Amino acid sequence: MKNGLYIVATPIGNLADISARAKEVLAEADAIACEDTRVTRKLFSLLGLSAAKPFITCQDHNEEQQAQSLIDLVKEGKTLALVSDAGSPLISDPGYKLIRRCREQGVKVWTVPGCCAVISALQLSGLPTNRFMFAGFIPNKDKARSDLFNELKNINTTLVFYETAPRIVKTLTAAAGVFGNREIAVAREITKLYEECVNGTAEELIAHFEENPPKGEMVLMVAPPEEIDREKIDTDALLREKLGLMPLKTAVKEVVEQTGLNKNDVYAQALKIKNENL
Repeated sequence: MKNGLYIVATPIGNLADISARAKEVLAEADAIACEDTRVTRKLFSLLGLSAAKPFITCQDHNEEQQAQSLIDLVKEGKTLALVSDAGSPLISDPGYKLIRRCREQGVKVWTVPGCCAVISALQLSGLPTNRFMFAGFIPNKDKARSDLFNELKNINTTLVFYETAPRIVKTLTAAAGVFGNREIAVAREITKLYEECVNGTAEELIAHFEENPPKGEMVLMVAPPEEIDREKIDTDALLREKLGLMPLKTAVKEVVEQTGLNKNDVYAQALKIKNENL
């Protein structure tokens, strides 16, 4: 096996999803960088791999400090494998800082692809996959969650988030206020015995999960916004209505959010209407 750092995807649930190449790299690597040594040692045991090698913690809290020592091992001629607790490393998991520093220092990086909850969930969802945006874990605080949803709501793509079961109803409640009746899909227990992907509006999914309390980590996906026929939008009438109720900048902001029209064009039109009344 060639010297370098190997980014190795591990199963997200079903152990049979480990690739032959991943097992080979894990077996032959001189050391394993992982989020939790206990989790990774257990994986080695379940896969029938020898754990008689160093297991080095590399997680969010110590990656910055640990990166150089891991790179030094590779420079000494060691072969290193990087894994997360499950799935593909770096996808909302540690590893970005380490890989970036490897590239800066000319350390060879190899990828051993495999399971990724984002891709697996999209495959199950039935939502458009020609364009999607992965936005990571949803913030726990109400304002941060709402701000994130509002920031992304007008992007013409399927939105993908990670969430946990205890917060799913609260998150769907926030989603209902921002995304309205757009279709949402929630996948959980992917590749496991009780794999599930449910689709519906936020309100429908809230009812489902209140009746069937879920467990584990989940992937929440939001369908793209419906295409607006801009030729049929009466921007003038819309602006006049808004300007009668609120300041100019607020009116422009709301019309842009509602229609997806160019902000500068809407602002110019609003100014023209405003000046008519002077």
